[in-house]
Amino acid sequence: MTDRSLRRTRKELSGFLLHHRQKLSPADVGLPSTGRRRTPGLRREEVAALAGVGLSWYTWFEQGRDIQVSEKFLLGIAYALKLDDAECNHLFLLAHRRPPSPEARQPASVSAGIQQVLDELPRPTYVQNLRWDVIAWNAAADDLFQLGSRELRDRNLLYLAFAAPDMRRRLPAWDNDTPGLVAQFKYDVATAPEDPAMLEIIETLQSLSPSFRRAWIEPGGAIAQRGVSSVVDVGGALHRFHHETLTVDEYRHLRMVVYLPAQAPEIVMPSATG
Repeated sequence: MTDRSLRRTRKELSGFLLHHRQKLSPADVGLPSTGRRRTPGLRREEVAALAGVGLSWYTWFEQGRDIQVSEKFLLGIAYALKLDDAECNHLFLLAHRRPPSPEARQPASVSAGIQQVLDELPRPTYVQNLRWDVIAWNAAADDLFQLGSRELRDRNLLYLAFAAPDMRRRLPAWDNDTPGLVAQFKYDVATAPEDPAMLEIIETLQSLSPSFRRAWIEPGGAIAQRGVSSVVDVGGALHRFHHETLTVDEYRHLRMVVYLPAQAPEIVMPSATG
């Protein structure tokens, strides 16, 4: 494709995104109204938040800059702008990507067999992808993390630990757990260091959480872990855990994290002569 054609396509892409962003009101996407706005529609930061992408990446994308974006990025934008199938296909073509299959437009999921395994496990268990989005879980995990009642973009273990106030209040070992979570995530990022989806979640968490930002730039040293060691449930009961991780799909980097009850500390009774 010639430079002239690329410039024309990027201009069309910018116009397409701006048009659909201005069509939506905050109420259309479940956001509170904040009074009269200077310009109609959603703000860029609102689209980025709804799509689960970094504001800088979305801004550059809407401006038509020459950046590489993933299918996940484009699907997130399509979701945020409430595009129908035809509009989603057009977005992909303007971004010089092959339109996704209808299945890809649905949230990531696991097979019916894996979901059955989850449902039959009595312990809190979930499946996460490489960027730690929780894409499947069982009832016991839902009881702890309220995954089913959260927005799709908020079902991410790192988001829950660093940017969800309700969850942070229920993590009594937060100071000890979060360095290990970040250490493990750094290993995962090393698997795909240039993947826009990974860069997006890093940027998003850094913008939302000063604690994550500090942990991310600090040198390693913590023992890597994929789950939290203790959770206070909504009823106020404290649960302590250790974890086991199973590979569900190596190609898609899906891992099942099983929360097992931590062994109670041994109680040493005083001797009769002590």
